[in-house]
This record gives sequence, structure tokens and C-alpha cells, in this order.
Amino acid sequence: MTGGAVPGPDGRLRCPWGLSTEDYVAYHDEEWGRPVHGDDALFERLCLEAFQSGLSWITILRRREGFRRAFAGFEIASVAAFGEADRERLLADEGIIRNRAKVDATLANAKLLADWSPGELDALIWSYAPDPATRSAPLTIAEVPAVTDESTALSKALKKRGLRFIGPTTAYALMQACGLVDDHLKGCVARGDR
Repeated sequence: MTGGAVPGPDGRLRCPWGLSTEDYVAYHDEEWGRPVHGDDALFERLCLEAFQSGLSWITILRRREGFRRAFAGFEIASVAAFGEADRERLLADEGIIRNRAKVDATLANAKLLADWSPGELDALIWSYAPDPATRSAPLTIAEVPAVTDESTALSKALKKRGLRFIGPTTAYALMQACGLVDDHLKGCVARGDR
């Protein structure tokens, strides 16, 4: 079956992308698709998915520690307090993606989120998680969608609240990465129901 789970060096089945580079193995096995909660943790993922837009995820994954240093560990209150000097510092930081629109969106989003109630971002994002019973395990990569009705609705809800750089595809990538959906292929060692 083309595109299905494949054995890794340890003989365990994984999604093919999870074996494409060494950096992906740990991310695939230990992080991607695992539930993420907490406003700051979800803010980090939201930002990283936005920075990934138009790029490969490996580019972001390899710069993740640089992003964390540059954006104060993605603590919403700290990033919301960034001023013009911080913006210029970020645009000059070679440890991150120096895209002006993405940097500006991250800073603007932090300022908005700093006014939300604690737990509000977490609750909003997780309110769009589909019922796992309605989703069967994909057999191949071709069966994994890029956009769903839920990701489109999540994107619209976040945009309505003023957040930027979060389209339906980015919202779905966030949902996958943060465990709102389990898109590990059937038989994959990291799949929740294996």
C-alpha cells in the first residue's frame, strides 16, 4: 500500500514523513499529535505554524530553540510587552524566519491575547476538536486532509477575534500538531489507538 506506515530502523511502523530526517523521528514519535494545552503552549504552536506557512516544517523545527529565545519562550504577556526595538531585533535575528508580516502578526496576536482571560485561547482552540469517533485512522498520506470544516471554522473564529496569519490550512496543521486530531497513519507506533 503506497503511502502507508513504514518500518523505521527499529522495525516499528511510522508515518513516512516521520522517518524522512533524523529531526523528525523524535518530533513524530513524542510530540506531533499529542494533546497540547495551555495558552502559552498553544500560542507557541500557533506562531510556529504561521511562520511555517510557505516553508517546510523541518525549517521551523530546526530553528525552534531560536524562536523560543527570540520570543521569550512564547510567554504571551512577555511578547505582548515587546516594543519597536524588539521588533527590529527580531527582524535581524538569523535564528528565526525574518519575515516582517509574520513577525508583526506574532506581536499583534500577543497583544490581543494578553487581554483574553486565562485559558480562553485553550478553550477556544479545543472547542473545534472533532469527535475522534467520527474519524477513522488514515491508511495513507493521501487520506490526510490539508483543510477540514473544523479548521475552516477555527480559522474564522480566530480571525473574528482579531488574530492574524491563521488560515484554514494553518489551523489544520495546528490541530494536527496539538492533538486535536490524530492523523498518524493506521499501524503507526505513535497513533493513539494503534
